[in-house]
Amino acid sequence: MEFTPVLHSEWLKIRTLRSLVAGLCAVLPATAVFSALAATDSGGADFDPLFSVFFGISFGQIAAIAFGVTAVSAEFRSGALHATLAAVPSRGRWFAAKAVAVGVPVLVVGLVTGGVSMVVGRAVLGAKADGLTWSEELRGVVGCGIYLTLMALLAAGLTALLRSGVATLSILIPFLLIVSFVIGDMSGSVADVLPDRAGQVVFHETWDGALGPWTGLAVTGLWAGAALLAGAWSVGRRDA
Repeated sequence: MEFTPVLHSEWLKIRTLRSLVAGLCAVLPATAVFSALAATDSGGADFDPLFSVFFGISFGQIAAIAFGVTAVSAEFRSGALHATLAAVPSRGRWFAAKAVAVGVPVLVVGLVTGGVSMVVGRAVLGAKADGLTWSEELRGVVGCGIYLTLMALLAAGLTALLRSGVATLSILIPFLLIVSFVIGDMSGSVADVLPDRAGQVVFHETWDGALGPWTGLAVTGLWAGAALLAGAWSVGRRDA
């Protein structure tokens, strides 16, 4: 079977699962609402208007991760993967289609989320956001779409490797909400190359660490790519 019909079938699965659609739709309000709340409490010597605008990305990424996890974990429930591989014997082609079906909608929603967060954040910040240039704003919006996509793909690959949505969420959510925050101030150390910390450099107006906005996203991309390769290996080598 060619790639296009496989991709179409995977897209149909996503469209018809309410939990997936709900998870994807939650990305925008989760990000925009928390960004607006953060903007109302802005100030201080280390105030970063761009990061304040996109502060909610730390919460919006949870919804994107849940989307990637659910899209893949659904295949491992009730023997669904057996039926899928019966229709698409090429496991690599199927997993590639699954990754595209996960990544493209998250990218679209992420770009819209970035645009809405920018508008809302600037409105709340008022004069405090006047120092932002159009290039910084564009970087934040585009970075929002790319970052959320990479985190969703990281979750999808890890789910394929572990074959369990619960196990994946049990690892990623505590890591993002607890571990990463605990060691996040260790600039110049391993904290700089953690997938979330590296990718979120794109949301800072200035950054003192070793990574820049785009090199940080590249590091997150490496994490996502490694997870997808591990997931593809698991799908190809292990029984359905």
